[in-house]
Amino acid sequence: MRTDLVSDPGDAARPNEDFAAVGLPASGQGGCVVVLDGVTPPNGETGCLHSVPWFTARLGGALTELTVSSRDLTLPEVLARAVSRTAETHADTCDLSHPRTPQATVAVTRWSADTVEYLVLSDSVVLLQGPDGTVTPVLDGRLARLSRSALATDALVDATLRNREGGFFTAAADPSVAARAVAGVLPRREVRAMAALTDGATRWTERFRAGDWAALLRVLAEEGARSLVDRVRELERADREPRAFLGRAKTHDDATAVYAEL
Repeated sequence: MRTDLVSDPGDAARPNEDFAAVGLPASGQGGCVVVLDGVTPPNGETGCLHSVPWFTARLGGALTELTVSSRDLTLPEVLARAVSRTAETHADTCDLSHPRTPQATVAVTRWSADTVEYLVLSDSVVLLQGPDGTVTPVLDGRLARLSRSALATDALVDATLRNREGGFFTAAADPSVAARAVAGVLPRREVRAMAALTDGATRWTERFRAGDWAALLRVLAEEGARSLVDRVRELERADREPRAFLGRAKTHDDATAVYAEL
């Protein structure tokens, strides 16, 4: 098999809030890909002493370890345990009930000799390629379906949409959100390759419309993850209007792409 991983900060002066890992068990059988996109909070209180990179590193580490070691658990169950474990590390010092407590989007794949499992929470993406080359995106569309007016102010998002029914869900401190993830299992024979990406990398398709999901996966397979992120950066630099593409809040975002060819 072959894997390729790139995680690139949107601003060299700020820490990368994404997390990415490829987990391989000691037995050499199977493996996993874990990608998190830390949610940058608006200015103001978060109720937490810790940064978003601190949170994504700990949640990502717990999620990778549990995904590899706990094959008797489904991916939603693994995510729930990882969220609980991470919350326990700072529950005594931080207000984890605060709507802006550190949180992240999640994309995970796990494969064995027989199956390929996948999980997506919020706007990170998993791509699955079949033996015939067909590419199927796994998307959690709840955030994309919200109107621009609903997202108009941070206070409105905090009060009515963030980790609430009718809004969107991220991995923060409540393990029950794992049940909201888009998850499933396929026979391994139906998956030839896969990718997990944060929305900073999926801009190539979702914002700039430079190619569809199949074209994006082809860039990863033929040119590599570095090339995909470089293409995104080039498009961002060429777009001189800060709001030229609807929904793009930052000129440059942290961008992470992991490709695995089984």
